[in-house]
Amino acid sequence: MESYNIIGLMSGTSADGLDVVLCRFEGSDYNWKYTPIKAKTYEYDSETKAKMLSLHTLSAEDLKRADVWFGNFSANAINEFRKDIAEHIDLVASHGHTVFHNPNEGYTMQIGDGNVIAKKTKIPTVFDFRSGDVALGGQGAPLVPIGDVLLFGEYDACLNLGGFSNISMRNRQGERIAFDISPVNIIMNEYTRKLGKNYDANGDIAASGKTIPTLLKKLSAIKYYRQKPPKSLGREWVEREMKPILAEYASETVADMLNTLSVHIGAEIGKAIGSCGKVLVTGGGAYNKFLIDNIRRNCNSEIIIPDDTTINYKEAIIFAFLGLLRICGKNNCLSSITGAKKDSCCGVLAVG
Repeated sequence: MESYNIIGLMSGTSADGLDVVLCRFEGSDYNWKYTPIKAKTYEYDSETKAKMLSLHTLSAEDLKRADVWFGNFSANAINEFRKDIAEHIDLVASHGHTVFHNPNEGYTMQIGDGNVIAKKTKIPTVFDFRSGDVALGGQGAPLVPIGDVLLFGEYDACLNLGGFSNISMRNRQGERIAFDISPVNIIMNEYTRKLGKNYDANGDIAASGKTIPTLLKKLSAIKYYRQKPPKSLGREWVEREMKPILAEYASETVADMLNTLSVHIGAEIGKAIGSCGKVLVTGGGAYNKFLIDNIRRNCNSEIIIPDDTTINYKEAIIFAFLGLLRICGKNNCLSSITGAKKDSCCGVLAVG
């Protein structure tokens, strides 16, 4: 039995912070078990958060500077994180932070230069997991389903509530399918920031508001929700398809907008889940009671909220696992999920 200690890094589209987790993986081939050793989130201060949320507006040269800057930020976080760790670390697997995701035009971009991470930590680093699949005609997303199958296979579906909601699940034929469902925190947090809050704790603000029927109807009519997988979402889609609708309701209160968004998102997620058995829910949205209640109201499945480590670090754990598969030469990106021409072993390896 082989054993690897791997650090996984994840920075979500809601730009809350950098999740860092160290896991021990034991097994071989596609049969692995994981044990979390340490996990920590390096929260972005207000200046860094603002920088992360405006990356898509930068010039090409400034964006490259940001790529190197975030590589250094990630490396510094790793070096601080491992100060009290006795175990040898075999690999870093970094998702980076998504700036652009437009697979239909053949590109996606996550900053956080893996060469910088590898050189500054002296640990081999796998990064840029999505571009290889996009080059094969795939969506480059979602990438976590192979981890859902191999690490969290006791659940019938795995739902992540982060910047966007995405799900991997068994369909009626017993095949694994996965796709992005809807925006979540990427849009809801814009409204909470108007009140000086980073997010709506427990969904209390949303719960205090009222649903706006005409807005709910317009959001529900968005064509993406009726599109069949493979499909994925990005910031560009939100700005093109959702924000023009929301702009029509600029005079409404934050509470009413958050209520309507939560009802809408809960309904779309509930419809996507349907009746599929046990559903593991992770990501920051798992703490949003009002949103979870709306999801439960719209589906016929058992919604399971796990321990805090799984809620907060499941995606970082799975990217650590994707890095493991990469260095073992195993396919870590499934064409049945992304729509690519074939399965592939994705990720760029930089030597420390």
